[in-house]
Amino acid sequence: MLSLMQAKEMEQRVSEAIAAALKVEVEIIDENLVRVAGTGKVRAGVGNRLLRGLVNKHVLQTGEPVFINEPGYHSICLSCPLSGTCFYYAYLVYPIQVDKKVIGTISLVAFDETQKQTLTGNTDTLLDFVGRMADLIAGKVVEREMVREKIVMANRLEAVVDAAYEGVLAIDEHGVITHCNRSAARMLGISKEQLIGQPVREIFTEMPLTEVLRKGKGFNSREFFMNLHGRKLHFLITARPIRSESGIAGVVTTFKDFREAQKMAYQIITSQEMLNFDDIIGESKAIREVKSQAAKIARSNSTVLIVGESGTGKEIFARAIHAASPHGHKPFVPINCGAIPEHLLESEFFGYEEGAFTGARRGGKPGKFELANGGTIFLDEIGNMSLYLQAKLLRVLQERQIERVGGTQVIPVDIRVIAATNNDLQDMVRRGRFREDLYYRLSVIPLVVPPLRERREDIPLLLEYYMRRFAKLLGKNITGFSARALKICLEYPWPGNIRELINAVEYAINLEEGAQILPESLPPRLRNREQRLVVNSVEIKPLEQLEKEAISRALEHYGWTDEGKMRAAAALGISRATIYRKINKYRLSEKKD
Repeated sequence: MLSLMQAKEMEQRVSEAIAAALKVEVEIIDENLVRVAGTGKVRAGVGNRLLRGLVNKHVLQTGEPVFINEPGYHSICLSCPLSGTCFYYAYLVYPIQVDKKVIGTISLVAFDETQKQTLTGNTDTLLDFVGRMADLIAGKVVEREMVREKIVMANRLEAVVDAAYEGVLAIDEHGVITHCNRSAARMLGISKEQLIGQPVREIFTEMPLTEVLRKGKGFNSREFFMNLHGRKLHFLITARPIRSESGIAGVVTTFKDFREAQKMAYQIITSQEMLNFDDIIGESKAIREVKSQAAKIARSNSTVLIVGESGTGKEIFARAIHAASPHGHKPFVPINCGAIPEHLLESEFFGYEEGAFTGARRGGKPGKFELANGGTIFLDEIGNMSLYLQAKLLRVLQERQIERVGGTQVIPVDIRVIAATNNDLQDMVRRGRFREDLYYRLSVIPLVVPPLRERREDIPLLLEYYMRRFAKLLGKNITGFSARALKICLEYPWPGNIRELINAVEYAINLEEGAQILPESLPPRLRNREQRLVVNSVEIKPLEQLEKEAISRALEHYGWTDEGKMRAAAALGISRATIYRKINKYRLSEKKD
């Protein structure tokens, strides 16, 4: 906010200079009628509010200068208690304006005849002179306000930069460090006072900021290793040139600890999929035994091999083991060894350096083992891995360190490995398709997940759980399965295990329009199996007899109302007109109790 108080020291000096040059008294009043500067007899009142100030009020309101050579008798003075007895001999008041807004006045005051002659004898010249002084004061006030705003903005910016979790560092055109935030000082282990003013090359020999300064081209999230006072630092760095009209004026860089960055990234990714043993549905003896075993092995950091048919929930067990481990708050990184092309799998595992191969991302890329550092890596479908990668994986398990593709830097990793397969690895070892030494390294603790056909008592629980889940997702009010639909599900062998069951329930929820899931809403593979069993167990009947019985059963099930007949026709795969014609043909009617 513009105020004459912002430049009162300067305004006092201007007042004294004018008074010395013109031999009259000067006072400067702000918009609140407070005297901010004054000379001679009015100087004692600096800082005080005028008791009357009628002329100043008039000028503040009108924005027009006023010259009074007979104070006390002017029309403005008539309402003043000192009218006719004013101690001023003459009075020239000029507005101080900024963008047409009056923020105060500057006045020349005569307290004797000599000073009055000065004002009355050169009125026009003095008006022009005082107007220029008013503009000078207004300009200084604006300048002070701009400086104040810049200081406030700079302080705000410094507070924001200091609050940033990332390290921030800036250099000027000569490569000298000019700014540094608290995070940068903390991560580098050097105080801000020691950093600012130092040539960047003398402290960070590996950080290419002078290259950005020279070429004027920045970079994003480039990975750097550096040695600083005997400490090995691993950063992700982003640098941007600071441009001016004359060229590059400096460089600003932000950097963060690589391990902290990967931890934050995978906390976001895996936080949505945190599972524990309570999330594994089932009360059968088979599932309770494997859950108990998994809970026990979760406490250690030993390698686990989970074996089971496709769709049995091996990854869910892996996530539950990770969540129950001492490192459950660290990353859980899954990778499907069978879903990634062989030529890409190595770089996915171990990452790569810039330029390692055609198409390699600038700055390189960390692999899954690095991203899982401190936590768990889950290797699904481990049996699909080539013998070459098996050898590299064996070395990682033995030495607990990796090398990126195309790199020479050895990177230590502290991870727990959980592998899973639906293959018979022992048979693969005998046929030479899987390394025996890797098999024994992986199967320190084997965990066998039973197929769904061996835990049939869990099928109703699973059906109920996923029915409620999909009904909620699809916004349907479905309360359960009909007795016949449940019987079909219980008798089905579920070769695809829980994954197949989940898909079947989702299919049924999408198709069902009533309050219960009926057999007609189940996937065809479930219904067709029941039909095949029925055909094999019943006597052969004429087609007309079978048709009559089918229509009758459908009507008894859906009801004899018009809506019931429509649903019965849909279930039988015939039109509405056809079912009415068949009812008449077979003389069918509703049975009365």
